[in-house]
Amino acid sequence: MSDTRLLPVLPLDDDVVLPGMVVPLDLNEGDTRAAVESAQARTPATTSLPGIRSGAANKAEVLIVPRVHGEYAELGTVATVERVGRVPGGKTAVLLRGTGRAAVGRIADGPGGARWVHADDVSESTDDRSGQLSTEYKAVVISLLQQRGGWQMIDAVQQIEQPSAVADLSGNAPYLTTEQKLELLTTLDVSARLEKALEWSREYLAELEVTDTIRKDVQEGMDKQQKEFLLRRQLEAIRKELGELDGSAEDDDYRARVEAAELPEAVKKAALAEVDKLERTSEQSPEGGWIRTWLDTVLELPWNERTEDSYDIAAARAVLDADHAGLDDVKERIIEYLAVRKRRAESGLGPVGGRRSGAVLALAGPPGVGKTSLGESVAKAMGRTFVRVALGGIRDEAEIRGHRRTYVGALPGRIVRAIKEAGSMNPVVLLDEIDKVGADYRGDPTAALLEVLDPEQNHTFRDHYLEVELDLSDVVFLATANALETVPAPLLDRMELVTLDGYTEHEKVTIARDHLLPRELERAGLTSGDVTLTDEAFGRIAAEYTREAGVRDANRTIAKVLRKIATKVALDELALPVTVDADGLETYLGRPRHVPESSLPESTQRTSTPGVATGLAVTGAGGDVLYIEASLADPESGSTGLQLTGQLGEVMKESAQIALSYLRSRGAELELPVSDLKDRGIHVHVPAGAVPKDGPSAGVTMTTALASLLSGRMVRTDVAMTGEVSLTGRVLPIGGVKQKLLAAHRAGMKTVIIPQRNEPDLDDVPAEVLSQLDVHPVANVREVLELALTPASAELPQAA
Repeated sequence: MSDTRLLPVLPLDDDVVLPGMVVPLDLNEGDTRAAVESAQARTPATTSLPGIRSGAANKAEVLIVPRVHGEYAELGTVATVERVGRVPGGKTAVLLRGTGRAAVGRIADGPGGARWVHADDVSESTDDRSGQLSTEYKAVVISLLQQRGGWQMIDAVQQIEQPSAVADLSGNAPYLTTEQKLELLTTLDVSARLEKALEWSREYLAELEVTDTIRKDVQEGMDKQQKEFLLRRQLEAIRKELGELDGSAEDDDYRARVEAAELPEAVKKAALAEVDKLERTSEQSPEGGWIRTWLDTVLELPWNERTEDSYDIAAARAVLDADHAGLDDVKERIIEYLAVRKRRAESGLGPVGGRRSGAVLALAGPPGVGKTSLGESVAKAMGRTFVRVALGGIRDEAEIRGHRRTYVGALPGRIVRAIKEAGSMNPVVLLDEIDKVGADYRGDPTAALLEVLDPEQNHTFRDHYLEVELDLSDVVFLATANALETVPAPLLDRMELVTLDGYTEHEKVTIARDHLLPRELERAGLTSGDVTLTDEAFGRIAAEYTREAGVRDANRTIAKVLRKIATKVALDELALPVTVDADGLETYLGRPRHVPESSLPESTQRTSTPGVATGLAVTGAGGDVLYIEASLADPESGSTGLQLTGQLGEVMKESAQIALSYLRSRGAELELPVSDLKDRGIHVHVPAGAVPKDGPSAGVTMTTALASLLSGRMVRTDVAMTGEVSLTGRVLPIGGVKQKLLAAHRAGMKTVIIPQRNEPDLDDVPAEVLSQLDVHPVANVREVLELALTPASAELPQAA
């Protein structure tokens, strides 16, 4: 440092002046006036104002020292007094120009009421990067000036060449804080000072660009809204004029539309109240749109529209028989419903109890048996419109009852929308997959269905959106479900249950021939004369390629055969017409996937070894065959007790325990080596371990498997059984007899053992199935073992 000068101190609070800056300061400030007067007193000059000198050839100098939080900075700026005068408003001001940096020494009081300091000039350092950084910073400053419209300053900036002077331009930046300016003042390395100024300026430039973009977007949005508002007002005026010319203005007159519509009295009163509210609502209010939507919904509902029921019972029966093979229980129930309505209409009795009694039928059965398509046939037979409402997976109660009108996007529930879609107040509404309805924090949709499906309540059904009573008593509701276990008991109590247990093989052949094949021929682009499948081929598809309760898989199999044929024809490998018989199926479908146990070689049959029995069960896909296997542990292994595997539920585990306890207590009477049950571990397994299994139907089967294991007598291949067993050996009744017998028939079983108390359930089993099965109702386990186990033989292995 060198060139020490004694200068008056001009303290500057919370601001910084850098060299090259020209700043005006108020002379009414005591410290400022004292410093300027002291500086001028030392410099010969002419007097321009009383007590203040200016205009000297050698300009007076002061040291501007930033004072932040009451403390002086280490470096200050030497400034010359350029001019003193009055500014608009009558105040006196001084114009100072920063000329360089100086180190601040000890500050002391001096003459003239000012403080004085020994200021030492400081030297700045530059390097090779200073010039490049200077050029970049000048470009950023010019860009900022262009955005701010400071065109007169651009030439002055371009004329600055010294990197130090370029760096000090940042002192004029209004976006820098006092701390940042002070940091630039105290940074003597010009390159470092330029880097800091460049970084802060680029950040500000980026922010400025984002702000300008947002401002432009907002301005464009406002302009668009104003333009849209004006255009809409003009469009409304044009429509009004056109409406007055052609008379269509009445479409917007909701009061006239409500008065003209034949609405029920309560509905009309509520609609007129909404019209009054609409007339008082501003055009710009969103509430006006909500009211219009509600009025449109109310006016579109068919309040007085009803279709005339067809009372031709014979024709209705013919429609049901033509559309569906089998399903006699359902057809009979629909015919009964129509017959009663016809009788009451002919007698002039009118609705029951002053109001109509809507039928609510629940069609329960495995997939593919025709539950959904049956609804269309019922509507056709009755001469009514048909609407399907899919309930699978819904969890919001508002889907049934509708949303409150206070919510944005509110809509009526699915029931009201179904009535609106049907166009009449007495359609056939199919509530599909009612067992797939869920529940969560938004409510339980099944609880909302209680009112819908109750004939004693649904004549005053109230939707949350409409908030007016809707008469659903003349609607025929049909519900479909695969498993009734998930349907709440109160809801099930409001419906008349009709079970569809599946089709016999003969019914499947009829359905495939009369319904599935014509439809798939059309989809494959073929005609009835191009491809023919024999009844034997249909029978083999049903028995060996699909083996299901319904016909959905059979439909896919027939479609596959037709696709194969179409492909071969396209490749000139086959010529039409084609006839496919039972033996020719393997050409298109490969080998069968389901082969009856009785047709397998004896060595490969499931029950070819002792300890395996064939049971019957009911699943969500209908009846099914269930194999149960049992084995004894090696005596030397030391394992004891009962081990159960196969994803068994609590009921099946209890059945295994009961079977074991029964054989331990009564095994001697059955001539079984019960000592093995005490000393060796027993393992009972139900194959397909990844599938959870539970139910009360496996007790007899488990007992038979254990008895076969102990006696060494195999279970007959063609015997299947079902029933629960008690500790005293009694065979207790179970459910699903029809589905289980159909499953046994599909699996090729010849003999079926059922509980004696289930004998009345045989009346529901098709005669065709009963004629091919030898059904034995039994009362105790001894009868089961006599029928199921093969005769004792010396050649059969005995349990070790």
